[in-house]
Amino acid sequence: MTAHETPASAGPRLLGPADVRSLAARLALRPTKQRGQNFVIDPNSVRRIVRAAGLAETGETVLEVGPGLGSLTLALLADGHRVTAIEIDPLLAGALPDTIATYAPAQADRLTVVLADAMTVTSEQIGAPDACVANLPYNVAVPVLLHLLSIAPTIRHGLVMVQSEVADRLAAPPGSRTYGIPSAKAAWYADVRRAGPVGRQIFWPAPNVDSGLVGFERREPPATEASREEVFAVIDAAFSQRRKTVRSALARWCPDREVLDEVLRAAGVDSGARGEVLGIADFARIAGVRAQMPGPDPVSP
Repeated sequence: MTAHETPASAGPRLLGPADVRSLAARLALRPTKQRGQNFVIDPNSVRRIVRAAGLAETGETVLEVGPGLGSLTLALLADGHRVTAIEIDPLLAGALPDTIATYAPAQADRLTVVLADAMTVTSEQIGAPDACVANLPYNVAVPVLLHLLSIAPTIRHGLVMVQSEVADRLAAPPGSRTYGIPSAKAAWYADVRRAGPVGRQIFWPAPNVDSGLVGFERREPPATEASREEVFAVIDAAFSQRRKTVRSALARWCPDREVLDEVLRAAGVDSGARGEVLGIADFARIAGVRAQMPGPDPVSP
């Protein structure tokens, strides 16, 4: 880029540290921990994230959460995709279209900004995205991801950046030390994998925690006569008392011990096993068997 070229005349250009700080200064923006505002300032890192997402070369409609100043948004647009960006901050939501028009004018018409909370955004607001690629707000990463997967069945795959420990939990298999509620509920929707670490130095301001990438591929949930909510209630109950046997942990969910024993037998689950070793198919069978039995509804934990 020559000294006489502007971002608009040079075509798509990604944000570096100076760009990010300049945009923040122009908006008088002070990043807040409350909204998990840590902005990516390294162009190579956003290129790596887009490559790792495995998006189609023909272009996809990508759902992004918390686009902030537009670092990842620009990389997605530059790679030929459409972006639907959910932003809770009115200041950032209002500024993003102007930033894209300046740094990627030819791609500006492929951006849609939705001013909303990702925890409560509706399917009507986001349309039918093909993928989700996002730097998720770390304090609400798991509920946001689960909510988006529940309201947008068209999302076939994706890659999200989260706190490193959360990445471990989301991708953990049954029986592992970090396996728990996030792992089991994410497995209802998709096959989830760890996709690599992310250094603190790529953010401004630098967070006090390590980050990691999590990739996922949508698949059909396990067959069951129960609803997703009923299956999730079993998961919540099973992990409400870690290290307890599944028979003990599910006692509040199904107070009648004889009925509970019958449910576990019919589901093929060892009553002496711990919830930490059960997979999503096990939880689905437990909920499915109970859903077909007469008597009072199970109690939510």
